Amino acid sequence: MDRLPGGFPTLPRLIRLTLTVVAIAVIYAVGAREAELDLPALLRGFPRGLALVRDFLSPDIFTRETSVTTVEFEFPVPCGSAANAQIPESGPRIVPGVPCAAVEDSIAVEGFDLEPLSTIRLWWVLHGTADQRLRAGSETSDLAGHFQSEVSVRPIVATQDGRASKLHAEVSSVVGGLALSPAMLETIDASILTLFMALIATSLAAIVAIPISFLAAANITRHGATGSAAYYLARSYLNVTRTFEPLVLATVFGLWVGFGPFAGVLSLTVFTIGSLGKLFSEAVEGIDVGLIEAVTATGASRLQTIQYAVIPQVVPDFTSFSVYHWDINVRISTIIGFVGGGGIGFLLSQRISTFSYHKVGTALWAIVIIVSLLDLFSAQVRRRVI
Repeated sequence: MDRLPGGFPTLPRLIRLTLTVVAIAVIYAVGAREAELDLPALLRGFPRGLALVRDFLSPDIFTRETSVTTVEFEFPVPCGSAANAQIPESGPRIVPGVPCAAVEDSIAVEGFDLEPLSTIRLWWVLHGTADQRLRAGSETSDLAGHFQSEVSVRPIVATQDGRASKLHAEVSSVVGGLALSPAMLETIDASILTLFMALIATSLAAIVAIPISFLAAANITRHGATGSAAYYLARSYLNVTRTFEPLVLATVFGLWVGFGPFAGVLSLTVFTIGSLGKLFSEAVEGIDVGLIEAVTATGASRLQTIQYAVIPQVVPDFTSFSVYHWDINVRISTIIGFVGGGGIGFLLSQRISTFSYHKVGTALWAIVIIVSLLDLFSAQVRRRVI
């Protein structure tokens, strides 16, 4: 008896339960240590994580056509080290409060007659060169086209060898309506490429997987020594192709044929052959045996039995699995892009490496939309063919 009168467990059962609970606790404790779970780090990083989520939820989708004008003039530091700049007295202009200054001073810079609500970015261009710039500030003009800003005079902007640094202003103003941003256009191109990569890979894999699936179906092939050998060989092939992750395959094919969409298609194809082959073979093994017996009773050969009793039963499942795997391959392609497999995953990798999180959000939302649309398409296909 496992329990005493009154429903209480016996001592041996109680010991077994206790040992089981302790074993499970030890397994999870070791797993947590090996996985380096750090809940305090999760809480400490919450503000940064919240900022990332905010960036992801505000993707770069639209932009406005802008006009950019530039104004720059030499600004001696200290006074007398170079000639003072000639500042215009009318029209759109940027005017410093003083014609020169000393190191560590702060100078007032004003803009007049600019486009209303334009964005002004101020830079120090160092010692007459155009490629060495130091950010000095950013402002937005008011409705009258005016702005005022304080600019620090740092030691690095001091005049050298009689060459004064320049104070450079870039004035950006909106001149057109809303349009898709460059980031969004890039995302659309990468999304289309990803869809076609997944489509080609799934189609090629399905063509190869169909004959293999019949060989890997026990009820079709495993009859006699030759049939059993073909069955186990086909099963072994499907198991091997499913063993390799698409990420590893993309790296191998990238080194083989060069990193890009072609390597991504090859890696997806090899992986999908194994996955679809297993699903197809199980669909073949699950068919109605009675229909096969009925067709066989008419004197049909094995090939005729497959043609008239097996194929009509498995076509709906084959179609459904193929469409579903197209969906899966779209998601997988976002991962293999991180190792140069092409598609939207490669674009996502580039944007993450450059900390362009608003543009990362654009790609992530595109992936969500694509997967959702493919899910709807898959549901429609299954509804029609099953």
